Amino acid sequence: MTPSRPVVLLKPEPQAASRIFTSVARARLESSFEVVDLEGVDNASAIDEALADAFAVVGQPDLDTDRLVRAQHLRVIINVEGNFFPNVDYQTAFQRGIRVLGCGTAYADAVAEMALGLAIDLARGITREDRSFREGRERYVSEGTHDSILLRGSTIGLVGFGNIGRRLAALLQPFRAHLLAYDPWLPAAVLKEHGVDAARLPWVLSRSDFVFVLATVTSDSEHLIGAKELDLLKQGARLILVSRASVVDYDALYRVLADGRVQAAVDVWPQEPMSRKDPARKLDGLVMSPHRAGGIPQAFFEIGDMVCDDLELIGHGLPPVRLQVAAPELVGRYRNRPVGARP
Repeated sequence: MTPSRPVVLLKPEPQAASRIFTSVARARLESSFEVVDLEGVDNASAIDEALADAFAVVGQPDLDTDRLVRAQHLRVIINVEGNFFPNVDYQTAFQRGIRVLGCGTAYADAVAEMALGLAIDLARGITREDRSFREGRERYVSEGTHDSILLRGSTIGLVGFGNIGRRLAALLQPFRAHLLAYDPWLPAAVLKEHGVDAARLPWVLSRSDFVFVLATVTSDSEHLIGAKELDLLKQGARLILVSRASVVDYDALYRVLADGRVQAAVDVWPQEPMSRKDPARKLDGLVMSPHRAGGIPQAFFEIGDMVCDDLELIGHGLPPVRLQVAAPELVGRYRNRPVGARP
């Protein structure tokens, strides 16, 4: 029996449907589509059966060549975790005219604001002095500001200028800083449109008072920031890492922090949860955050709204406008793992 409405296969793990769909958004989805909810169902046969009629897959189930070939009605795959995983035969999807969309843009504002907050913390030692105060070691007035600096008028480097970089650049405009960016995937004209000067990576690292690492991890960017690159940082520079752990060599980063030459704020880690014995826990000059920059309720619920908007558009023969469209030239280069996954 042919379904009366387009079928949406919902398999959101490791995301949770209740976290990304408000009750209003879920009702909207179910009013326009026949939703086959397989959340928590670990049954390959059930997935295969649903795929036979599916118009869309919302989630990250394994979609190899055979499954995609059998899914004759499939028109869109929507990743709602935030990373394009290597468990999908993307080339077959593109060859069959299946759109591949991601929700990464939903997190951009949250991550950009967190990155700015971490930079201000590093600039003024906010959490460091809070800890000292609670321990009875507070330093009043100028005694505790000897290493404080201003963002205003500083040189700020952005390593990567995708969704987060663009939102962050807008937040930084009132500080009247000189913005530099390294992004080999973008022409200089695109950066210039956002008030940012294009530069090579060594120049960005060596000239910047603040360096924001915002790049995703690809076959080209794993350990992009290693010992050689970290040695280029200025004395007293502040490094803020909020994108992907694999972009940075953490052993090298820990060595640079241990010698006190630079400070850093880090939101992503090679192993999550972090080992209790990880040396980062004892490093001065390091502000630690347990991967919480993007995952706030507003960002999660934005994903559900974006899914509904774009599925409705595609269902009416129109292109998606809210979710991130995966590029055939790039999606195969990503080396992402689910948040919290071990190496």
